Amino acid sequence: MRKISMVVVLSLMMVIGFLTGCSSTTSAPKTGSGDVAPDVKTIQDRGVLNVGVKVDVPKFGYKDPQTNQIDGFEVDIAKAIAKEVLGDPNKVKLEAVTAKTRGPLLDSGDVDIVAATFTITDERKKSYNFSEPYYTDGVGLLVKKSAGFTGLKDMNGKTIGVAQSATSKKAIQAEADKLGIKVNFLEFSTYPEIKAALDSGRVDAFSVDGSILQGYLDDSTQILPDRFSPQDYGIASKKGNDGLAKIVNDTIVKLKSSGELDSLRQKWGLK
Repeated sequence: MRKISMVVVLSLMMVIGFLTGCSSTTSAPKTGSGDVAPDVKTIQDRGVLNVGVKVDVPKFGYKDPQTNQIDGFEVDIAKAIAKEVLGDPNKVKLEAVTAKTRGPLLDSGDVDIVAATFTITDERKKSYNFSEPYYTDGVGLLVKKSAGFTGLKDMNGKTIGVAQSATSKKAIQAEADKLGIKVNFLEFSTYPEIKAALDSGRVDAFSVDGSILQGYLDDSTQILPDRFSPQDYGIASKKGNDGLAKIVNDTIVKLKSSGELDSLRQKWGLK
């Protein structure tokens, strides 16, 4: 009888251990009934997190033309979020976005989140959920060395290239007004197009956040010391997807508190 009892006890312990090992480890937020939030459940059922990223911003989100692989600081953050939602950092599908397309792709549901140098503004917060900032920068100016510019004050009557739907134009215009100078703008879909316009002389300066400009610096150009309008980057998600927004924000907080965010900045050579 004693041997039989021992067998029964051992069998029960094995069953309990098996059930414990099979229990979910996801940090997905629960509803009042104890279920995973519906918006998160949709992603888990799909098995992949759809993420909008830049593919033309070296160090943040860049597609290597040789390998067709997309990597960067924001891609690593997206993978950290995928790990929290799905338990696997590699369960991400990266979708190329621009400053003009990232919002509409969120609205349509084609992407779940956007990690694409998306500046947090009061106006944008009316349309999207934003995480805490994970990076802060300022609008800068990339110019030809041969032009002899020392700052925006030297650019009266000049033309500045900016990205469509970006905050750069507003920041530069506000500073130009303070200086009492007139500047013109040409808007482009992508950053490489602006750089090409600068190289060809169609524009006199390329304006976007300073960290983005670093990726387009070459022997013929320089980034001026001017910085305008601090830009806080946040991970954006669709309004109403509050379960996902909570995981996203909790992930950013976790990366900050653990020091991992700083490590990722150092990995990609970001200040």
